[in-house]
Amino acid sequence: MRMTTLMRSLLAKPEIVVAPGAHDALTAKIIAGTGFRVVYMTGYGQAASHLGSPDVGLLTQTEMLSRAANFVEALQGCEVAVFADGDTGFGNAINVMRTVRLYEKAGVAAIQLEDQIAPKKCGHMIGRQVVPLEEMVGKLKAAVAARQDPDLIIVARTDARTAHGIEEALRRAQAYAEAGADVLFVESPESIEEMKAITSTIKKPCLANMVEGGRTPLLTARELQELGFRIVIFPTASTYATCKAMSDLMNGLKIHGTTAPMMQNMLPFEEFNTIIGLPAIRKLESTYVK
Repeated sequence: MRMTTLMRSLLAKPEIVVAPGAHDALTAKIIAGTGFRVVYMTGYGQAASHLGSPDVGLLTQTEMLSRAANFVEALQGCEVAVFADGDTGFGNAINVMRTVRLYEKAGVAAIQLEDQIAPKKCGHMIGRQVVPLEEMVGKLKAAVAARQDPDLIIVARTDARTAHGIEEALRRAQAYAEAGADVLFVESPESIEEMKAITSTIKKPCLANMVEGGRTPLLTARELQELGFRIVIFPTASTYATCKAMSDLMNGLKIHGTTAPMMQNMLPFEEFNTIIGLPAIRKLESTYVK
C-alpha cells in the first residue's frame, strides 16, 4: 500500500489520527517503533535541529525537502506515513507546484501549506501576517493541480486567528476547503469554544495542533476526537524533551567530569543499535559483503 493511501485510510476511520512531531529522522524511527502510524515532520523542529535557530522562515525549500526525504528513507518498511510541513510552499503558486511535486517524489503522504507572508513564523508566535485570501486560494488550486498521486493529502493551514479573529480564520478555512484542500488546519484557536466552532463549521477533516505552552488549550487525543477533530499533531514535544535531556546530560558531565551518574537515563548500547537498524545492516552484510 502507498503511504498516501494508508494515511487516507486512517483519516477515514472513526479514531482520531495521532501524529507525533519529529525534529529528525532518529526521532521519526522512535515514533514509528512505538506504534504510531503517522509521523509529523515539524518545521519548528527542523529549524531547531538543523540550524539551531527559531522557526522564522530560515530553512529553504531544498533543506526541508532533504529532511523530508531522510524521514521517508528512515521509515522504509515500517508502514508509517510521513506528514511533512511545507511552510508557505516557498513562493507563489508556481513555486507551490514545484514544492508539491518534489515532496510527492520524496515519498511524503501529506504536505502542509500555510497562508503566512514570507518569512513565515511558528504558528504560536505573535506578529504573524497572512497573504490575501485570493492568493492562498490560487496556491491551493495550484497544489491540487500539481500532485500526480490523487491520494496525496494537501493540508491547508490558516494563521489568521491571532491577528484577525476566529471568524476570519473560519472564512479562510472554508474557502481553502472549496479550493481543494483535503484537511483544514486553523492554527492557534484560543479556547475550546473556538475549537468547537472549527469542527462544526468546516465539513472536511480538521486538524488540531497541540503545542506545549502555546495559545491553544492542551487536550488529549480522546477529547479532541469528541470535539470532532480527525487528526492531531504534537509538533514540539520531542524537540523540547530532547533539549531538556541534553541540557541535563551536559550539566551533569560538567559537574561530575563523567557521564557515569547519568547512565540510568540513557539507552544501553545494544538497544540503541537495534533502534537505528544495525541488526538489519549486519544481515545484509552477511549476504552481500564478501
